[in-house]
Amino acid sequence: MAKQAVLLVNLGSPDSTSTRDVRSYLEEFLSDDRVLDRPKLMQQFVLKCFILPKRPKQSARAYRKIWRPEGSPLMVISARVQALLQDRISAPVHLAMRYGRPSIPDTITEIVDGGIEELLLVPLYPHYAMSSYETVVARVQEVAWEKSPDLRITTLQPFFDHPAYIEALYQSAQPHLELGYDHLLFSYHGLPVRHLRRADSSRHHCTMVKDCCATCSPAHATCYKAQCIRTTEAFVRRARIARENWSISFQSRLVGEPWLEPFTDHELKRFGKSGMQRLLVITPAFVSDCLETLEEIAMTGRDSFIEAGGGEFAHIPCMNDHPEWVRFLEDQVNEWMGRSIPTAS
Repeated sequence: MAKQAVLLVNLGSPDSTSTRDVRSYLEEFLSDDRVLDRPKLMQQFVLKCFILPKRPKQSARAYRKIWRPEGSPLMVISARVQALLQDRISAPVHLAMRYGRPSIPDTITEIVDGGIEELLLVPLYPHYAMSSYETVVARVQEVAWEKSPDLRITTLQPFFDHPAYIEALYQSAQPHLELGYDHLLFSYHGLPVRHLRRADSSRHHCTMVKDCCATCSPAHATCYKAQCIRTTEAFVRRARIARENWSISFQSRLVGEPWLEPFTDHELKRFGKSGMQRLLVITPAFVSDCLETLEEIAMTGRDSFIEAGGGEFAHIPCMNDHPEWVRFLEDQVNEWMGRSIPTAS
């Protein structure tokens, strides 16, 4: 049999909470043409003149609020999932970050030097978006082609409505649901609307057809918003939540152009002003808690809701290292290994 390995890839994190390390991280992140997708000269002008002079200092303060003694929560949790998965499967499990360390080039070098012939790439994103899932796949393929053109890569497809993923999401959230709530808000990471249009291979469906997310189309295979809706609908069916008790919003937007709506920060204030007594927020676009879930939602979002007049606020943690989530990954790896074709001796 060919020598196999698994590669988990998450977003990444600064090396520390210092402004310099955060600046370095943001510069790499926002120089990605699939994230800040403008002509290169314009991208770098916006980045160096408007974002990097102020944002690193602000982000560093936010990171300090969530940093653990061991480091970034996203890094700590991702490494724990890697170790738990390694305990369950025979193939070596590697971990890389799209931005920061361990880098994709360094990890691919380690994989190639280990004599690996077949690789299962697992982007740790349930939904397809050019700025998350697609950039991971493209970068891994680019680096692998440079270092070992014969390396055979299979990529785990977005699993936004896979029954086992929905079950893992439900099982991790169930203890919080059982405490009771007035409303459950599904907060997904935001995207510029133009990203949906760019990902639409037909060029005639996303945002152009009335009720495009509810109208069946091949475009949904790469439509982030449609996939977020599918995740939500599958979850509420599993949890048996009435339609009037849940809604969807999108967080982490930038100003200057249309982004997916409604905006989470606006919704939190609206719910607070309504006098809601207990609000639950779940963030299914993330498999590991990070700056966007811990600082933006569980801290800043909570304060915004309560200051607007709301009662209790609770953030449902991400799946993190929940046994059902690790089991989901184990099953995907075993299925891939079972399909592997023996190579000639």
